[in-house]
Amino acid sequence: MPLKNDESQVLLALQAMRQDPTLTAQTVGKLFDVDHQKLSRRKRGMQSRRDISANSLKLDKLEDQTIVQYILDLDSQGFPPQLSSVEDMANRLLAERNAQRIGT
Repeated sequence: MPLKNDESQVLLALQAMRQDPTLTAQTVGKLFDVDHQKLSRRKRGMQSRRDISANSLKLDKLEDQTIVQYILDLDSQGFPPQLSSVEDMANRLLAERNAQRIGT
């Protein structure tokens, strides 16, 4: 039986498990064609990969939004963003929290 990697099926399966606590992950997994181990992990609180931010990213969401806004501000003033100025901005943001610089 092929297993789907469909988030909607996983959510429906988790909802069924919440409504009837006697159902096991294996039973619900077969009913909804979802991996039972995935259901067990998600029931224990593990988030889906889609919802987890990559740990390889140096900037958090707010820092990323700040840089995007900086670029848009430069553009609205008629100045093309230079790679070096954007990199400097990112490094200043990272220095605020003593994080490793961009490119290292």
